[in-house]
Amino acid sequence: MSLSDFTAYATLPSLAFEKATKKTKPNLNQGALVYARVSLANKHMEPELECVSQSTGKSDGLGPLVGGMVFDISTALARRMLLARPAEVGKVVILDELGAAGLTFESAIGHNGKLWVSSESLSTVLLVGKAVTETDRKALTVEEQKKLARRLLQSGSV
Repeated sequence: MSLSDFTAYATLPSLAFEKATKKTKPNLNQGALVYARVSLANKHMEPELECVSQSTGKSDGLGPLVGGMVFDISTALARRMLLARPAEVGKVVILDELGAAGLTFESAIGHNGKLWVSSESLSTVLLVGKAVTETDRKALTVEEQKKLARRLLQSGSV
């Protein structure tokens, strides 16, 4: 597994999943998309990943990501979106605006600048991806993000 386009591969042990045993471990193909955390990183070793929270021993949303699409965003925006209160502290409201408008989607944001979006509707996935990447590319303010969400929702196209 690779953490980003410019890093060495990381290892993901097959037993690094919630309740995984030799018989029940997930069967991942080469290049599978996984939401994981780095559990070990040393200068002269490959990083090691895990899909279990240290504090709870449960997956807590970590694991294979099925379907959807991945969008590249800046690591700065990813960090702002991962804050406990992204709207107040990070000044990122685009996902809240789209969700409040009735779009149903799932998202996962990685510290490595990857945004995964999934929905039953492909147009929703593309709309959310376009909204976030445009917010990132143009460094939109909160008001500009709200206007962008309204404009994209009104046009109904990507």
